[in-house]
Amino acid sequence: MSVVIEGRALTQDYVVGGGVFTGTKTVRAVKGVDFTVEKGKTLAIVGESGSGKSTLSRIIALIDAPSSGELRIEGEVVDIARQRLTPDMRSKVQMVFQNPYGSLNPRQKVGDVLMEPLLINTALRAAERRDRAEAMLAKVGLAPEHFNRYPHMFSGGQRQRIAIARALMLNPALLVLDEPVSALDLSVQAQVLNLLSELQDEFDLTYVFVSHDLSVVRYIADDVLVLSKGVAVEQGPREAMFANPQHPYTQQLFAATPMTDIAAIRARVERRKAARARADAPAG
Repeated sequence: MSVVIEGRALTQDYVVGGGVFTGTKTVRAVKGVDFTVEKGKTLAIVGESGSGKSTLSRIIALIDAPSSGELRIEGEVVDIARQRLTPDMRSKVQMVFQNPYGSLNPRQKVGDVLMEPLLINTALRAAERRDRAEAMLAKVGLAPEHFNRYPHMFSGGQRQRIAIARALMLNPALLVLDEPVSALDLSVQAQVLNLLSELQDEFDLTYVFVSHDLSVVRYIADDVLVLSKGVAVEQGPREAMFANPQHPYTQQLFAATPMTDIAAIRARVERRKAARARADAPAG
C-alpha cells in the first residue's frame, strides 16, 4: 500500500526568553520522531498535555517547519522553511481544528466558507464552485438551505461538519484532525466520528488524528503513536497497543485515562436514526 506521509527524525526547537540574568534558552518540544501513514489509514497521536502532539501535528499540517528532520508527502520531500508551498502541495494536506466555534469566519456565510478554497486554489467558475460546495454539504449531512446561513446559526456538531466539509473541498490526500471532537457532547462525538469513518471509506482518505481521549482513539485509529515530553516512546497497531502496551509511560497513560464506550454510543445513535426512519416512512 502506498505511503501518504512519512516523518524521519523530526525535531522542533523553541527559543524561550529568559530574565535579565538568565538570557534565552532553547527548548526541544519534539525530539527525533519517526512515523509512516499509509493511504486510507489513520494514525492517532496521543499523550498528555505538553507531550508535543500538537506541535508535531502543526509540522505535519505544513503550518510550522521542523527544526530538523525530513517530512515526505506522497514521496516528495517538503521543506516549508526553504521553499514556498505550491498550490498543489497545499491542497494535499488540510487541517480540522479542535474548536468549531473559532475555526469558522463568523462574517462569512457557509457557502462562502466552502467556496473560498476553490476560489483561491482553482480556476473553477462561480457556478462550478457552488455546485461543489452544495455537494459537499450533502456529504457531511447538511442541507442545501444551509448554504446561505452564518456559522452562529448552527450547533457545535454542525459547525464541525462544516469545518470538515471545508477541509475536503480541495480533495486532500491527508487530513490532520487536532482534537476534532473534544469540544462536543458525547452523542455528537459519536455522530462526527461516524461521519469521519464514512468519508474515509468513500474518499480513501488518510488521517492523522491528535487526541487525548483514548476511547476515541480506540474507535477510529489503525495505528497509535504515543508521545511523552516530545519523544515517541511507543507506536504500533491499535489492538496490540491497547491489549499489551510495552512502555511504562504507555501503561501508565492507558491505566489512568477513563474510557467511554464510543462504539456503544454510536450504536444508540444508529438505533435512534433507524427508529425515526421507520416512524417517518409512509404506511404500506
